[in-house]
Amino acid sequence: MRTKCDNGQKIVDYVNSCYFEKGFTPSFQEIADALNLDKGNLSRYVKQLKLAGELTGEGWRALRTKEMQKAQTRLSYVPIVGTVACGSPMFAEQNIDGYLTFSASFLGAGEYFALKAQGQSMINAGIDDGDYVIVKKQNFASDGDIVVALVDDSATLKRFFVDKENHRYVLHPENDEMQDMYFERLSVQGVAKKIIKDCNE
Repeated sequence: MRTKCDNGQKIVDYVNSCYFEKGFTPSFQEIADALNLDKGNLSRYVKQLKLAGELTGEGWRALRTKEMQKAQTRLSYVPIVGTVACGSPMFAEQNIDGYLTFSASFLGAGEYFALKAQGQSMINAGIDDGDYVIVKKQNFASDGDIVVALVDDSATLKRFFVDKENHRYVLHPENDEMQDMYFERLSVQGVAKKIIKDCNE
């Protein structure tokens, strides 16, 4: 018969195994499914573990064990933003597909997110299908920056220009076979800073 103590240790062990062996922090639902616990009981166990100092963290995929905290010194966690549903805020919980982990010195100051490139629209800029693009979160950009722009609730990665004469924005694909796109309104979500290449091809 399993005890509360057993379940508490299993929760800690599972969070550690996901982080150190698989590279991600599990959600509450993933922990509940893996350990065959309902979320109500899981919440109680997690609360007890936090009181005992075995776990910390609040929110989506935010649980941290003692072992993780030791390993996470001077690390940055960059959320991978997936498909943005119509009307859904870009950084809403349901749009986060996971996290990438980097040394804090690799990125520098600021808040970052990652997008997985899809298609061939930015190949002339060295961004291929499947690459991860690390983006600094900001709502402004300079001419020539590669940006993540939100247009009609859809995120796109393009080179950014302002056409002052015609009072419009230009999103330029870095692919000779594609045409520039013009918009009277768009929202800059961030500026691309680094590319993590997909080495599986």
